[in-house]
Amino acid sequence: MSVMSNDERPVYLRLRDTIAATILDGGVRDGDPLPSVRSLAAEHGANPLTVAKAYQTFQDEGLIVVKRGVGMFVAEGATAKLRASERKDFLEHRWPAISAQIRRLGLDVEELVERALV
Repeated sequence: MSVMSNDERPVYLRLRDTIAATILDGGVRDGDPLPSVRSLAAEHGANPLTVAKAYQTFQDEGLIVVKRGVGMFVAEGATAKLRASERKDFLEHRWPAISAQIRRLGLDVEELVERALV
């Protein structure tokens, strides 16, 4: 996991994106344990409270569960739920600007699809 340093958003949101990508990429699956707050903070050079805030966003959405004294785990069904919400966010908030840029540059959609599949 790595947090993009050129992103101007708060660190907890960048950490959230990193954790989400790890889940969506299969690095951790439904039911798997997540790194502890302290270990994730050390890995990214972040404050443990910042990591806790990132984890809290997932807990608020029901994507992770906390087992007292054991740790945090990816909730059952979290991957599908996360994928659906990330897809919706992408299509509603990011895609319009990307689509407009494609049109402005006169890019060929077939070529873009070919490049994406490589």
